[in-house]
Amino acid sequence: MDETTFGEPPRKRARISSLQDQPDPVTADNDSESPAWDQLQSPYHLTDYYTDQHNSPALAINSDPFQSPAASWTQDGFSQDPGYLASQEELRCILFSLANSTAPTRVSSPDTVGRFEITEQLPRSKTHQPERRGELLQSSLSSRRRIEYLKNYVAEVAPWLDMFDSQCTFRQQVPVLARSFPALSYAMLAISARQIERKNGVRNWFDSLELYQEAIRRLSPLLQLRDPKIVAACVLLCCLEMMSARAQDWRRHLEGCAALFDAFGIHGFSQGILQAVFWCYARMDLCGALISDGTQTTLLHPSKWLPEGYQTEDAHQLFQSVKSPDMHANYAVYLCVKATELVSDRTKFVELGEVNGCTPDRFRTRWLSLWNDLQCWFSERPSELLPVQTVNRKPFPHILFVHWAAISSNQLYHTACILLLKMMPKEIRLPRSPTLFPLWHARRICGISLANPHQGCLNNSIQPLWIAGQLFSHASEHEEIIRLIQSIEAETGWGTCWRIRDLEVAWGCSGMRGT
Repeated sequence: MDETTFGEPPRKRARISSLQDQPDPVTADNDSESPAWDQLQSPYHLTDYYTDQHNSPALAINSDPFQSPAASWTQDGFSQDPGYLASQEELRCILFSLANSTAPTRVSSPDTVGRFEITEQLPRSKTHQPERRGELLQSSLSSRRRIEYLKNYVAEVAPWLDMFDSQCTFRQQVPVLARSFPALSYAMLAISARQIERKNGVRNWFDSLELYQEAIRRLSPLLQLRDPKIVAACVLLCCLEMMSARAQDWRRHLEGCAALFDAFGIHGFSQGILQAVFWCYARMDLCGALISDGTQTTLLHPSKWLPEGYQTEDAHQLFQSVKSPDMHANYAVYLCVKATELVSDRTKFVELGEVNGCTPDRFRTRWLSLWNDLQCWFSERPSELLPVQTVNRKPFPHILFVHWAAISSNQLYHTACILLLKMMPKEIRLPRSPTLFPLWHARRICGISLANPHQGCLNNSIQPLWIAGQLFSHASEHEEIIRLIQSIEAETGWGTCWRIRDLEVAWGCSGMRGT
């Protein structure tokens, strides 16, 4: 393997090229290229690998009470690895090449999904170089570890990818497709390995880096294909990048996927796997918009979230026509995106003098229309999106949901309401209601996260918690939010504790915690 391509972080485990003499691991009978899929049981545990097998640094909790056991991005060598940075740029180029491609698909199929067609796997290259590299990677990555990564993907990663998808596309359909599509199988292994590394505080060697790079290599020859499996692999790799990305880099990581979806007309009502992949991306794009603090909306313009020919005014009827709790939850994502769009347009009009039509009259009309849409969403929630228990507690209420999609969608409703209430036009007069008080929404955002431990919803709650957390002034509220954010990073592996520092600045206590 070309060492100049991959870079060499300090104290990383032996590279693949030095492991060629190891015996070949057991692989699935029907696909010698893809990682083993048929071995679903293992007597070993991941802790054995990280502690006994490779002398990993002890997973001790930092004495700083405001630092989680999982490493934040500044302490994680993955994001600074030269090989990762080179591969990240390669993936970005692949995504833009796919978006700019106008070549026809290699194989036609009657099972067409939007502008994509199901394609057959490409024949092997005459040089067999990618396959040889894959063989070396399989040799260096033991069968036991691959099985553990697959099991972790199914048990830990897929649930937050499928958060708004009762069909469990990422958990049930994607692994089946990956059996015959190595790029997708390596992307699955990579994101699973990355989640384990983040959660266990691994800092000096990364199976996920090798797997990430191999997935990208497998994608490179496929630039002329229009296959949903390619899009799924790209979104999984984008999710992997998000786990360690600095806040200011989120949009750069998402730009390639946004260009791909825009070019190929993938939207929230695409069919099959593309719909699930779109909404997985869309939630990340929304998080990026929320991180911008009112200066930007999503990379993929909200108008592109709807099928061609539909306008904003059609959105309510379009989402309602699907008649599923999943799509009602997705509607909350869309409405929150519309809130970021309105806030961004108004900010640019007022502060930057941008001529975007967001005049006071137009702003007032858009604000009232979006507010009414949000209250309709709340009142029209299907039974699956209603809480099964609500208990008033201090400092935050206990609000329990049983449907995965209910957790984050209700938080996003409250988040969008806060965004609008912070810039409510003075001329608007609404009937007195708890929904008109930002603190009412903020307490519910925190209470939902505290009562519902689903990992995917915890990941997606960080930006709502940041928006809500700024509104609190009591020390007990601050301490509860800090503990909550710490626990999210420790539980999920996602870097979240940087928001603690931001909140302390907002609270006027920067430097007191040493975070």
